[in-house]
Amino acid sequence: MKKVIFAVALALGSLAGSAQNFKANMDTSVKPGDDFWQYAVGSWLKANPLDKQHPQNGAFTDLSELNNDRINALILKVADQKNLPQGSDGQKIGAIYRLYMDSVGRNKLGYQPILPYLKQVRGLKTREELLKLMYELDSKGFNTAPFGISLSLNPFKSSELMMSVGHGGASLAQEYYAEPNETQKKTVEAIKSLNKDYFKMVGYNDADAERMMQAEWAIEHKIGVKTLNQVASRNPMLTIHIMSWEQLLKDFKGIDWVAYRDAIDYPKDIDTVNVSQLEPLHIVEDILANTSIDDLKAYMELHVIKAFSGYLSDDFSKRAFEADKIISGVQEQKPRWKRAVSTISSNLGETVGKLYVKEYFPESSKQRVFRLVKDLQQAFEDRLKENTWMSEETKAKAIEKLHSMIINIGYPDKWEDMEKFVDIREDQNLVENYIRINQEATKAILRKYWRQPVDKHMMACTPQTVNAFYNPLFNSINFPAAILQPPFFDPESDYAANYGAIGVVIGHEMSHGFDDQGCQFDKDGNLKNWWTADDKTKYNERTKVLADWFSEQEAVPGLKVNGQKTLGENIGDNGGLNIAYRAFENRMKQEPLKKTEGFTPAQRFFLAYARVWASNSTPEYTAMLVNSDVHSPNRLRVMAALPMIDSWYEAFGIKESDKMFLAKDKRAVIW
Repeated sequence: MKKVIFAVALALGSLAGSAQNFKANMDTSVKPGDDFWQYAVGSWLKANPLDKQHPQNGAFTDLSELNNDRINALILKVADQKNLPQGSDGQKIGAIYRLYMDSVGRNKLGYQPILPYLKQVRGLKTREELLKLMYELDSKGFNTAPFGISLSLNPFKSSELMMSVGHGGASLAQEYYAEPNETQKKTVEAIKSLNKDYFKMVGYNDADAERMMQAEWAIEHKIGVKTLNQVASRNPMLTIHIMSWEQLLKDFKGIDWVAYRDAIDYPKDIDTVNVSQLEPLHIVEDILANTSIDDLKAYMELHVIKAFSGYLSDDFSKRAFEADKIISGVQEQKPRWKRAVSTISSNLGETVGKLYVKEYFPESSKQRVFRLVKDLQQAFEDRLKENTWMSEETKAKAIEKLHSMIINIGYPDKWEDMEKFVDIREDQNLVENYIRINQEATKAILRKYWRQPVDKHMMACTPQTVNAFYNPLFNSINFPAAILQPPFFDPESDYAANYGAIGVVIGHEMSHGFDDQGCQFDKDGNLKNWWTADDKTKYNERTKVLADWFSEQEAVPGLKVNGQKTLGENIGDNGGLNIAYRAFENRMKQEPLKKTEGFTPAQRFFLAYARVWASNSTPEYTAMLVNSDVHSPNRLRVMAALPMIDSWYEAFGIKESDKMFLAKDKRAVIW
């Protein structure tokens, strides 16, 4: 509940090989119009089987592994220096790394680091005592309260900060509780089995562990089944209920908001809140009032265990991995040093990020990508002006929003310095250190933002993030340094390949500003209708074509994509392809390219795009994404996306007799 802003992520899956090494990745025995995935990357798929550490491979994995090596090298520069000044960046990074890598010390401690907190829960006698401790432990990062308060932006006036209030407790999407399919049922059983074993690992016998697991799950299920499903939760208007602080106290009397606010050390001058979902928060009230103390203690104990289980002995991380094997199909746990890099980069992200960009992201790359972004903006404007289904009034507002987008490339113009006062003490265990990290994060957010002007140029991610983001409340597009390198962006490749790879990524993020969610926000990031009624009706008709088409696509045998849930991302791909191709065409008029490796520039554009998504994955992982994610699986981001793109047909001479052919009147043309 400590998130300040929200972002819509591309969640890039994978791109393979050098941007120019097309033939080595292809299977030319297949016709491009029959199976473009196999045609473009078939040889790569065969030559790059999954390893045991990853449920999916490809460029996202490759760059993440490259990041691991790079960040590990940065960490090792300071890890051997034990006399650095307390509070310096090097001291923080080095101390956490040494503590994490000390397997002997951690295994000797076992679960002792959380035992004092478990004992506090076990000693509770009354509901009053329980609620008081629930709030206190929640302030330390144990997630023991099934609700929370966080700092966020006013969706109707995004230049202002306010507090958001919402339920917690449910660890999975609503569908897993309500009407789970077969793969969702397997996930639920894996998690319940893990939870039971966690109880046994902290001293309970089998019967008590089973009882406590079922008690916790009953609470979780009661909340989860009443939350919005994944399609409904994408509608911003269903997650906004703005009211005064006094109204919150009146409408949700079953929660002592004042006691909770004070326990987590939040400001006393909260005047307005946004309640995300009303019904599940009322369920929380009922649970706190009527669930037995023993069952609530079981809920709290499990959350104490799970909050920092990754920082306890190896037994805990190994047991969690056994569950992951069932859920994702991964076969082998990552080595300790990679897990150390991940946790340090996540929790001291800006501290690591400063070192990362200094070492690995030259200013020249930032400037080249900025030019690409401007080219894409111009191409998007061209397509908007040529648009035949929108009125001139709506077009003008769309163009205004497009050119109002804030562009963040590589790293923020101003560092937030949110980790300045983090105190890492090497004479204490990892759990105590991460409690302080959590508490300082809360203090830093409030210190930096509460009652202060909103800086919409901030980035919602660290520079070492391999991803890209659109933030509707800032109307900003964000491209971290880690993704702006080969194979996504290759300074040595010609622009045909770069427009097909990073160009589509850029166009994808711009299109998020005009997808079924983003189109509800104006140029300033406010949730405000800027459409005429007729234009919005036409827009909905066009996006329905895309939603219906993807709902026909089978991801794994017996499991189809939910086209409505994935609509925003599919609009992003559809728009990204069309916009990037238009930018490519504009550039061709100025700097014509010739055939390379026997492929035209237009063909290279689409071959580069297909490589963006080249990846092998386990069936379990693909099913997990379909069940839990808003993105279509990688293969379908080629096989289902390209039949909608007119220029793809032209580039490869796709005919009506080809298997992927889709009649022109059935293609979705949005942006």
